[in-house]
Amino acid sequence: MGQELECRMRLGKRSLAGKAYLETDFLLFRGDERLKVSFKDLSAVTAKAGVLRLEFDGGPAELELGKAAEKWADKILHPPTRADKLGVKEGTTVRLVGEFDPAFVKELRARSASIVDKGGDVVFYRAEKAADLKRVTKLAPSGSAALWVIYPKGVAAIREIEVLEAGRAAGLKDVKVASFSATHTGLKFVLPVSKR
Repeated sequence: MGQELECRMRLGKRSLAGKAYLETDFLLFRGDERLKVSFKDLSAVTAKAGVLRLEFDGGPAELELGKAAEKWADKILHPPTRADKLGVKEGTTVRLVGEFDPAFVKELRARSASIVDKGGDVVFYRAEKAADLKRVTKLAPSGSAALWVIYPKGVAAIREIEVLEAGRAAGLKDVKVASFSATHTGLKFVLPVSKR
C-alpha cells in the first residue's frame, strides 16, 4: 500500500511524535520510538474521531491520523488480494509460463480471468535462476499488455538487478514490484508508451 503520515501515537502512557507507514501486511511507526505491528497480530482495529486504534499484545496503540484514520482501518481490515496487487481484473486474459501453484490458478479463475496459451493481457513468467531470464525478450508484451517476472526473494541464483536488466534489454520499462508469495517477488514490465 505504501502510505505514510506524520502523526502522534499513544502507546501505553506515552505520547510519541513520528511518522506512520501503512504497508501491505504491517503498520510501522518511526519516531521517538519504533513500533512495527503485523496485521496478523491485531485482535481489533477501530477508527473514531480521527484516531486509529490497534489492539495487539503489547498494545493498544492509538495513532492520530485525522481524516485518514477510517481509510487506514478499512485497508487494514480489507487488505488487497494478490490478484489486486498484480492488477488482474475481472475478465483479464492471462498467460502462465512456468510452474505456478494451484492456489494462484484458483485465484485467477475466481476473478473470471481467462487462461490462454498465447498472447494475453498479462503474462506471468516464473524464473528461478538468472539463466531463465533469457526468455524475457521472447515473452516481451506488445501494446498495453504487461509481463510479470516472478522470481525467488533473496537468493543468489537470481537477483533483482538481473531481472531489471533483462527487462530493460528487451526494451521494456519496469513499473511495479509486488510480493507474490512468502518466497517470491514479482516485477512488472510494460512496453514504453512511445513504442506502443
